[in-house]
Order: sequence, then C-alpha cells, then structure tokens
Amino acid sequence: MIGLNTAAVYVLQTLGSLYLLIVLMRFVLQLVRANFYNPLCQFIVKATQPLLKPLRRIIPSLFGLDMSSLVLAILVQLALMALTLLLTYGTTGNFVQLLIWAIIGVTALFLKIFFFALIISVILSWVAPGSHNPGAELVNQICEPALAPFRKLLPNLGGLDISPILAFMVLKLLDMLVINNLAAMTMMPDILRLLI
Repeated sequence: MIGLNTAAVYVLQTLGSLYLLIVLMRFVLQLVRANFYNPLCQFIVKATQPLLKPLRRIIPSLFGLDMSSLVLAILVQLALMALTLLLTYGTTGNFVQLLIWAIIGVTALFLKIFFFALIISVILSWVAPGSHNPGAELVNQICEPALAPFRKLLPNLGGLDISPILAFMVLKLLDMLVINNLAAMTMMPDILRLLI
C-alpha cells in the first residue's frame, strides 16, 4: 500500500507540475508580451483554454493582464499540494495554510521559469547565435524584460553582455532568501517542498 501511495504521489506531482508550468507560462507570456503566433505559445493557449475560459467570466483583468491564468496557477498548485498531502498523510490540512503554500510554490516556479530561460538563452547564444526557431524566439522574449534593468545598470563592455550573470545572482538570492525562508516560516512539509 505504501508503494502504491508513493507511486501515486510521484505520478501526481510529475503530471500536475507539468500542467502547472504550462498554466504559469500562459501568465508569463502575457507579462512579457510574447508573440502569440509562435507555435509554442499556441500550444500553451490551447492547453490552458478549457479551464481559463470559465474563470475569465468571474476574474477581471488587472493592469492589462488576464489575472485568471495566475489564479488558475494558484488553484492548480493548491489542488496538487492538497492531493499530495492526502495521499501521503491522509489529510489535506488547513485550507489557509495550503493557500499560502500554493502562493509560495507559484512564486518559486515563476522565478524558476526566468532562471531556466536565462540558462537556455546563454547556451543558445553560444551554440546557435541568431537562431530563429520558435523555441529560441520564445526564450528570448521571456529573457529580454528580465535582463533590461540589469543592462541599464551595467556599463557597455564592448560586446560582452554580463547582465545574465547579475540576473542569475538576483534570481538565486530571491529563491534562497525569500522562497526558502517563507517555506520555513509557514512550516511547509518536506513532501511539498519537492513541488517548489
């Protein structure tokens, strides 16, 4: 029975985290004003549309952003955490605490999207500079708004762009100092920390 529960938690966390990533990517695409004609963006829109459509009727836009995708990401994270706790401990725990953990989890994933997009962008700049495939285009559209403030701060070093290094440091510090401390302060169980 323990083996079945462990397997169920693994499958749930893997599939749930994948869908959560797709939902949060929908929010990020709006935030960075990505090209929605990109085939990858089209896939994300089609994968999230069935659950977002009813939410849009009740959740208003804010600052030109469709907030329903962010709310859906929090709800998916909340459901994922509740089911993980139920399968592991036989209880879902306190709803308010679960909601706080879900918000922490979504924030952590938001930072990770930018962190890994930056890694991919740096690798692409070495192995395939100027690449115009849909994946490279999407990664660049995600990275540009994150790098712009650092490029303004740093001097021009004659074609050498060190802004990704500073961006990596800031994202990692936010993860270490904010996300990890919030998870500890709210007593997030270890089984849920695997989700963030």
